[in-house]
Amino acid sequence: MKALLLAGGLGTRLRPLTENMPKPMALVGNRPWLEHLILHYKQQGIDSFVIAVKHYRQIIESYFGDGSKLGVSIDYAVEKDLLGTAGAIKNAEPLLGDRFIVVNADIIHHIDLKSAIRFHDDHDGMVTICLTKVEDPSSYGVVEMGEADRIRSFVEKPKAGEAPSNWVNAGIYIMDRAVLGYIPSGRAVSIEKETFPLLIRNGSGVYGHRMNGYWMDMGTTERYRQLHWDVLDRRFPLPIDGKELDDKGIWLGDNAKIGQGVLLVPPVMIGNNVTIGDRSIIGPYSVVGNGCRIGGGVRMANTILWDRCKIRSGAQLNKCIFGSGTHAGPHILHEAVCNRALEVQRP
Repeated sequence: MKALLLAGGLGTRLRPLTENMPKPMALVGNRPWLEHLILHYKQQGIDSFVIAVKHYRQIIESYFGDGSKLGVSIDYAVEKDLLGTAGAIKNAEPLLGDRFIVVNADIIHHIDLKSAIRFHDDHDGMVTICLTKVEDPSSYGVVEMGEADRIRSFVEKPKAGEAPSNWVNAGIYIMDRAVLGYIPSGRAVSIEKETFPLLIRNGSGVYGHRMNGYWMDMGTTERYRQLHWDVLDRRFPLPIDGKELDDKGIWLGDNAKIGQGVLLVPPVMIGNNVTIGDRSIIGPYSVVGNGCRIGGGVRMANTILWDRCKIRSGAQLNKCIFGSGTHAGPHILHEAVCNRALEVQRP
């Protein structure tokens, strides 16, 4: 079975972090999320992938190539124009088999794929939609369930108090090839507004699988930040690179150079080839990317640095997110977000 990873969107809600990169390539724990996703599926027996690409496609293609460095096989389905979820699936049709998994590649999750596949086989439907339960469904596509886990309808982003349930579309589908016959080619097609309602009206068998496990839509900087806190608190069982020091919630990468009098306040993750100057305090809830240079006397909490950032001596950072190559300081910065190699300073 192949997995089709939909990675062609613009990622507008996570800007400025995604101004010059595909959203699934955003770093999570110092690795692109898309890499974590592929490795998670590989662990569950999926080793053949198709990645649907458009926005900055060269970044994904140059990073993963044919997938051999990860021990998997990767093909690419290139969208000339943005085609929507269903349109992107149709565009990949020549690369798909009789049954396949479709995943919105920017959805963060850790689920048991095998149980979802068994559910699909047991129900003998055309589509299985994985569902996750949320407290506030008003930002999602909510499903109305009938008997035997059959989906009766969708309500897209219902108003508060009007949702038929708290079970929402998790952006993970198991499909039979016959679905492709219901998707027109050559134009953008919404799977939630067009394809699924059509299949439901035709009685084609659309079922909902209530899944357990971690799930998050990292569509905002607030959620992106919370995702990292969940990783550091081990609520999300994502593998963390580096060695944990004495089980104290401090992860230290290779070749890290820690100056005199530095205090690492857990939980904190320090990447490879990082330099931290004397008397700095890093943490709690901070992630320092590979190759970062942090000066002396820096105070950093609740902050995420991508690779190769440079923080000048004396800077104070709280709730900041800096993309790769960002230079900052020596000022007090609160909730600053930047993804360019610029000087980030207080006005």
